[in-house]
Amino acid sequence: MTRYVGAIDQGTTSSRFIVFDRDGRIVASRQREHAQIYPAPGLVEHDPAEIWANVRAVMREALDAAGLGPSDLLSIGITNQRETTVIWDRRTGAPLHNALVWQDTRTDRLVAEFARAGGRDRFRALTGLPLASYFFGLKLRWLLDHVAGARAGAEAGDVLFGTVDTWLVWNLTGGPEGGLHITDVTNASRTQLMALDSLDWDAGLLAAYRIPRAMLPAIASSSQVYGETRSPFAGVPIAGILGDQQAALFGQTCFQPGEAKNTYGTGCFALMNTGTSPVPSTCGLVTTLAYKLGEQPAVYALEGSIAITGALVQWLRDNLHMIQDSAEVERLAATVADNGGVYFVPAFSGLYAPHWNEGARGLIIGLTRYANRGHIARACLEATAFQTREVLEAMGADSGIPVRELRTDGGMVANATLMQFQADILDVPVVRPRVAETTALGAAYAAGLATGYWRGTDDLVRNWGVDRRWEPNMDAGERRRITAAWGRAVKRSLDWDDPDD
Repeated sequence: MTRYVGAIDQGTTSSRFIVFDRDGRIVASRQREHAQIYPAPGLVEHDPAEIWANVRAVMREALDAAGLGPSDLLSIGITNQRETTVIWDRRTGAPLHNALVWQDTRTDRLVAEFARAGGRDRFRALTGLPLASYFFGLKLRWLLDHVAGARAGAEAGDVLFGTVDTWLVWNLTGGPEGGLHITDVTNASRTQLMALDSLDWDAGLLAAYRIPRAMLPAIASSSQVYGETRSPFAGVPIAGILGDQQAALFGQTCFQPGEAKNTYGTGCFALMNTGTSPVPSTCGLVTTLAYKLGEQPAVYALEGSIAITGALVQWLRDNLHMIQDSAEVERLAATVADNGGVYFVPAFSGLYAPHWNEGARGLIIGLTRYANRGHIARACLEATAFQTREVLEAMGADSGIPVRELRTDGGMVANATLMQFQADILDVPVVRPRVAETTALGAAYAAGLATGYWRGTDDLVRNWGVDRRWEPNMDAGERRRITAAWGRAVKRSLDWDDPDD
């Protein structure tokens, strides 16, 4: 009997269920988008109940499409949008508030308040993270302070907290009727509540944030059998959990120190494997968990997070109506030879790595009467590559290991114009793998390793292969000129919005 491994890929804009075979090939896949809720400028929310309903739906649809049933799955892995914060009632399973999405900036004032008591790097030595609205310790604090009954319920153990992986596992394993309340080390490392060395919730951090420990999930490895599904399909082991960017690193088989990947999605996220010791960053990156397999030592990573990349293309489509679909941006950008002197800094919710400036706001600069829609579209694509260059330069400075090849994945890797410009601006080869769905694949790999579907990481490395490779061909002088112009544009975007104003 042929069996498979499934992966729930719960992302910022949609939920998917993908079934993989032993070679890492896709057997079935289904996807549903969920609503993006914007209550006010800078505020971004999701409905957790809608996400759970969509996950159930795509699981059924993908298996039905392939003529498979639950018994055909050896195990399921989960990968999820990180830093998105959910609180719910343990007794009813009802969310107490919409989820606060990782892009949400309502905690800017809390960031400033905490920074006044010790600087933005107040907790960096312990957690690897700077104070920023991106991480969800302060998001959870905001919910406890603003949602009626949340703090009292949390202290009593009746209100639970989790990232989306925790929310899904709890529901999949029974919800109010004995659902597991867990997360893995990669998601826990993004809370700013877990110590990097102990891999446990830190009492001092919980006290500083005023977070009741009773509401927090247990922290587990990224690859182990946690329990079995009860809904929508009973009896399938859940055996892998990885935050989405760590899942992509794992799916790209970056198992050796110095190997790096960049995921081009709503945002861009570059991770470099740094081995079994955390590497502190002095260049604006974060130190995070890469993965932990069962009882093996944890593996760490340096990460650079970019808030707006693919979302900028969506903005051109939905807000400016400059294009009809996302794929059209490449055709529009190809109508011009270069950016015509136009630079687009997409600081819609501040700038993340390596700047960490919540007050930055988006700008388009360099406009003349010569500029047209093509130049703006090209500047939109180039913004993604410029931001990636900043992050990879910081990685090389922190780790002492220059990136010699960039493995890429995510929706934007279909854009050959972007990938060639990325290689040109980095001056290193850019590689797209045969299986582009590396985030879901990484979750499947974690689950399959825990249940014996794959014997070890060597099996996974053998599965990885190149679909296309872009070599740099830009003149060094031109590279210096346009990166310097980008740097000037970024400086003009910083500190536009004052959280105390």
